[in-house]
Amino acid sequence: MTKSSSDRHSSRVAGSKEIKSGRPQQARSERLDPEARTLLKMIGLAERKTITRASLRRKRLAWRLSAQALGRGADVARVESLQIPGPEAPIELRLYRPTANAELAPAFLWFHGGGFLMGGLSSADTICRHLASTSGAVVIAARYRLAPEHDLYAGREDCMAVLDWAAREGHAYGIDETRLAVGGDSAGGNLAAAVAQRAVDRRGPALRLQVLVYPATNLRDDFPSKSENARGYLLTSDGMDAIKAMITEAHPDLADPWISPGLRADLRDLPPTLMLTAGFDPIRDDGLAYAERLRDAGVPVELLHYAGQFHGFLNFDGVLRASRDALDRIGAALRHALQERPAGAAPALVDRTLELATRSEDAPAWPGPHVGQHMLIAGLMFGERLEAWRTDVARRILPYGSMFASWTASPWLNPVTACRAHVAEKFAAIVARETYRGSAAG
Repeated sequence: MTKSSSDRHSSRVAGSKEIKSGRPQQARSERLDPEARTLLKMIGLAERKTITRASLRRKRLAWRLSAQALGRGADVARVESLQIPGPEAPIELRLYRPTANAELAPAFLWFHGGGFLMGGLSSADTICRHLASTSGAVVIAARYRLAPEHDLYAGREDCMAVLDWAAREGHAYGIDETRLAVGGDSAGGNLAAAVAQRAVDRRGPALRLQVLVYPATNLRDDFPSKSENARGYLLTSDGMDAIKAMITEAHPDLADPWISPGLRADLRDLPPTLMLTAGFDPIRDDGLAYAERLRDAGVPVELLHYAGQFHGFLNFDGVLRASRDALDRIGAALRHALQERPAGAAPALVDRTLELATRSEDAPAWPGPHVGQHMLIAGLMFGERLEAWRTDVARRILPYGSMFASWTASPWLNPVTACRAHVAEKFAAIVARETYRGSAAG
């Protein structure tokens, strides 16, 4: 029996706290998933310099370009830009429509990450496209106010205004106001959690789901994962400290649940939750702690834990299979939660923990230095990305849905993609294990 199977066996001992709480049996893999390791090494994301006020503009540009270059950009029927009234200034929105169908559709509000300092509509574009395509919902992305130009309260006031707008005026934009969900990644996960709590306090609108992707729900306290994953995984402990210093210049109350939703005392009546966490993430334990508290309060939580991934990996679905897998699962959860139900019918709730990792037991022994592994994986990853760019260009030039446009995406014209898919399935398949199922599971 291997060490990993031994660990799995021991973690299932009756009475284990991890089993009862639904925490992952393996918080962090022995090493990063192969593609994640190669990506961080090849493009130098692991050794980024700590953010400062002087470098903020440059960091914002670098993050936007990285997200655009390494995201896939799925096809959607239409993307609309509009502005709505905000607390102090108009809020810019982008609506991603998966189909041209005239029927009312559910909506999913997505708040981008970036440490409350960076990010915007462009950095969230590929995530929103993918989720619209897989969920069948209209995905609404918002450009909320960022620090340090604004305090931490400004951004969440903007996000709350977007939810109020969707619930009040969504019908005029083809949105079914009775089928709404919110979500976000990192700082956006903090905003989504805070907005979901505020919606409960105001007794509406009733949300079908909240999607929290490696969220920072507690800005006051540090967790053990901060020191465990201090350096080398995109977000660093030094970077976290620098971000905290910049976003607290206006001296917000970090114990206020409106700022730190993970510190709210009563979590009852919150919407069902999809929580996604990553093993090599300095704020991993923040998300896991919030998921545990939600379950203790009777809120069903579907926890997707990627033990071999790093903070921010969702933005890179153009080169990371784990990112595409995660986005597909989020899309499926949204489709399930937002589906039409007969009047009075209770939703089928999901309360479970899925642990997802790259299977490495069957991988061949690589000859030569590790640099050869990285070069091969990088060649397949970025070769596939170049093929995807070519296909995207063809689809934009050629008529939407034309046979020739579809043919450009065939395996015959995308040999690197086909080769990578075969190699990945044989030697580095993503394996999902359900390690917890709660009483609320449907």
